Amino acid sequence: MWTSTKIGIDLGTANVLVYVKGKGIVLSEPSVVAISTKDNRVLQVGMAAYEMMGRTPETVEVIRPMQNGVIADYVVTEAMLKHFISRATGRFAVVKPDVMICIPAGVTNVEMRAVHDAAIQAGAKRAWLIREPLAAAIGAQIPIAEPTGNMVIDIGGGTTEVAVISLYGIVTSNSIRVGGNKMDDSIASYIKRKYNLMIGERTAEEIKIRIGSAIPMEEELSMEVRGRDQVSGLPRTVIVRSNEITEALADPLESIIGAVRTVLEDTPPELASDIIDRGMVMTGGSSQLRNISQLLADVTGVPCYVADNPMNCVAIGTGVALEYIDLLRDSLSGDF
Repeated sequence: MWTSTKIGIDLGTANVLVYVKGKGIVLSEPSVVAISTKDNRVLQVGMAAYEMMGRTPETVEVIRPMQNGVIADYVVTEAMLKHFISRATGRFAVVKPDVMICIPAGVTNVEMRAVHDAAIQAGAKRAWLIREPLAAAIGAQIPIAEPTGNMVIDIGGGTTEVAVISLYGIVTSNSIRVGGNKMDDSIASYIKRKYNLMIGERTAEEIKIRIGSAIPMEEELSMEVRGRDQVSGLPRTVIVRSNEITEALADPLESIIGAVRTVLEDTPPELASDIIDRGMVMTGGSSQLRNISQLLADVTGVPCYVADNPMNCVAIGTGVALEYIDLLRDSLSGDF
């Protein structure tokens, strides 16, 4: 008798990660799709499409079908899901897989239905949806079964999810559409404003990773940045320093601080005392920004830690949640 493969998918704005039971994370690729502008055919998905970004002729368009954690282009998202599911299960899989997909805590019922339907159309036998902070907590091995307060801050590409979790459920949460992509946009805008230099999305992300910091650094880092001069239209190179990037990131970081403060203010007193003892746990790719945990600890007065392997926490938690569907039933939605 054939059994269904169990797959957990972190369907992120910036990256898609796929977890398969027994194998761990088998795929981690950008959530980017290249399509033909003539007939809307899907040409490339994932890393192959990302490599084309900013370098395509007019006959090819590279798009992110997920925006701010929700589906912006249903048809392309379905094609992307189909591609990743078939790669995870093998092209000639006999039985359709059971799929768990994580969604931002703040999505509407209509957006949830769109994700569920896209998964079924992409080849899932059954599909469940789990809210991102809950998946992140499971992946970070936080003891969510206990009647104690655990606070998770998940900073992804499109959204930041902040939640207090206890007894397998979310007690209070806040979801804002600010994440790594907004940080990249802020860096690109800053370089354009200060240096009259136009840079692309990929260059902005590289600057953030290589020299970005949430607070000013004593020993500054610097890097060469190449772009197009706004005035002359010719290529030009400038030297950018890490403290300039800290200044560029001020607005998105202020939004994240606001979201964390809101959740702390809404947390019941008993759980708040647990959080002071245990601290806040950070997950998501953008939690790897230098000194961001230090910034949040300074402004809230609550200890803050970055989880081990923060990029993969949500995907691992989404996959592991398939093993505990009965316990998590009240916190999930989908095919019961």
